[in-house]
Amino acid sequence: MFILEKPYVSDLLRTTITETKAHVLSNKMAQASFTNNELKLCIEKDFVKLYNENQDRPIYSNSENSIDWIDHNLSCGALPKKIRLFKDKAAFRDLVRDMYPDFFYRTVKFDELDSINPDQLAIPCVIKPCVGFFSLGVHMVESVKGWHKAVNAIKEEVDHIKNMYPAKVLELDNFIIEQCIEGEEFAVDAYFNAEGIPVIINIFGHLFASNEDVSDRCYITSPEIIKKHHDNFKDLLKEIGKRAKLKNFPIHIEVRTDGLNNLGVIEVNPMRFAGWCVTDLAYYAYGINPYKYFMEGKVPDWDEISECCKGKVYAMVIGDIDASVDCNKIKSIDYDSFKANFSNPLELRRIDYKEYPVFAFIFAELDKENINDLQKILHADFTQYLKF
Repeated sequence: MFILEKPYVSDLLRTTITETKAHVLSNKMAQASFTNNELKLCIEKDFVKLYNENQDRPIYSNSENSIDWIDHNLSCGALPKKIRLFKDKAAFRDLVRDMYPDFFYRTVKFDELDSINPDQLAIPCVIKPCVGFFSLGVHMVESVKGWHKAVNAIKEEVDHIKNMYPAKVLELDNFIIEQCIEGEEFAVDAYFNAEGIPVIINIFGHLFASNEDVSDRCYITSPEIIKKHHDNFKDLLKEIGKRAKLKNFPIHIEVRTDGLNNLGVIEVNPMRFAGWCVTDLAYYAYGINPYKYFMEGKVPDWDEISECCKGKVYAMVIGDIDASVDCNKIKSIDYDSFKANFSNPLELRRIDYKEYPVFAFIFAELDKENINDLQKILHADFTQYLKF
């Protein structure tokens, strides 16, 4: 079963649903995605009935924008509570508190940010919405002075970003302050099968331009990344799944590792894999269709996959637009020049920059020895591709 919502439905997701004749909730996004009557959509009443007949049935949503509908229509099951457990970062911290007994975190209301004494915080720290998405409202704090700067920035951003996503996806009334988790950052697409066993679909390395960078501009995956981290990440997922009693449940989890098998969880995103259908990178890199694997309970053969993709690195880059840019003044995008940054682009997705602060997503294949080419991308000013 699928619930499709904004911001984006990929061709792979659309094709997979059509080929498998999956049950899809009929809403505006689904109707816009299947315009040629190639798929019979389920009206709300029928979709809810199917769910109630078997609440263990796998449900996937491409976007957390569906959470509000799930809260109102599938409340007779445990699904809404499990979603909220992960969407609310404070609730998740409470769930794993004994796993990280020395970890500092604190919640604060937006209206009370000015009253916080930064001398009482575990600086360096991160401040972000308790319920958030896409690095919106997230700020790194390296010093007491940096705290005041972050608070001022948040105040300026709130009015700008609060209308981008539904309240269930991005809530700006409550923020959480967390100590920084040191180490390399990764994002993991995984699902818990019918027996509650975690299955990893992909592991992305998150690249940053600097220590202060909190953007989502670039992620990479490779057989080496999978081989090095798969087992440790799977053990972590087992513990989280046991505590939350997860079965037939997809997640996108962000973690940091210090290289000594010590893992710190940044956040867990429920009901989906990587947002904006970025999970499709697994298909381009390894031939793994994330949606089919979840729905059919399939497990990747990572040994076989690694042999086929040896020496390759696969990147996902977001064509983000700086917050200072007035998107209404953009006349066009020079997509050809943007695409020319990559010697072997796999897919370029054009995004409606009038609605979101993004003009494109691109997947690309690189030889392992050329991975440093991505540093140029991390530091690039993408304004050069905007025509005003």
